Amino acid sequence: MKEKIFFLGACLIRIRKGDITLEETDAIVNAANTRMEMGGGTAYAIKRRGGDSIEREAMGKAPVGIGGAVITGAGKLPSRHVIHAATMDMDFVTDEKSVRLAIKNALAEAEKAGLSSVSFPALGCGTGRLKVEKVSAAMTEETLVHFSINGSVREIRFVLFSDADFDTFCCGAENYILPMVRKTFRNPIPTVDIIIEKDDGVILVNRKNHPYGWAIPGGFVEYGESLEDAAAREAKEETGLDVKNLRQFHTYSKPGRDPRHHTVSTVFTATGEGSLQPGDDAREARVFTRREFPEKMAFDHRQVLDDFLSGNEP
Repeated sequence: MKEKIFFLGACLIRIRKGDITLEETDAIVNAANTRMEMGGGTAYAIKRRGGDSIEREAMGKAPVGIGGAVITGAGKLPSRHVIHAATMDMDFVTDEKSVRLAIKNALAEAEKAGLSSVSFPALGCGTGRLKVEKVSAAMTEETLVHFSINGSVREIRFVLFSDADFDTFCCGAENYILPMVRKTFRNPIPTVDIIIEKDDGVILVNRKNHPYGWAIPGGFVEYGESLEDAAAREAKEETGLDVKNLRQFHTYSKPGRDPRHHTVSTVFTATGEGSLQPGDDAREARVFTRREFPEKMAFDHRQVLDDFLSGNEP
């Protein structure tokens, strides 16, 4: 089988030449019409191999608007489900906007069902007559957007029936993925650190992971998260405390401050409320008075605390 694989962190894109009705994923996607009639193209191939029950169940959930999606059983197919994504009405005309909306809603249905793998055909390229090169870029982009939400779907396959469509789809996907990876892989990574004051001291955590040592609680900002939300979340995860009076102190961005990556950290100050408990990635969490801060600390956190103790931003 011809196949090209892209590893994107914990996520995976596979582009394969093959028959989508033979895919052993949690779900395959049917390029449906709004009435969910499975009379031709990929839809008919799915019904022919999987059985009429698939169409009956899908039509029982119809009609849907263009871009809408419903999930059904898969009959005799090796997949567990079929997700029927309506790319066109009964005039059998579609466009890139409809395809993008169908992908989003198909993946939303997969997330609702807790699925981890989904196989797509080239939506809109059969009866809809869209060009494979145009659809490949749209489908790849929508996949990367979906991966960024950290949902349950971590593997997406694009299954092309012919050699020509496989080669064209691979080219379109590569032209989108590779520049994106080159841009983001070496970009500075945003992080937050939180100077939490409690019981007349400041909380530090003894790290379980590299780089080892005592450090100010903090971590990476997640996609779709504000700096303030990231600071509150990291404080809770690493110390068990709720933070109040959260305020930005200063941003530290010198290359080499983190031996793992080039990070840009926004440091916050806050007061902590609750019972101090070290999180999963901390050996210990303690309150240190201003006179007993460890001399050697992870990252540049000793400098951060010196700046904080001086009462002035650096």
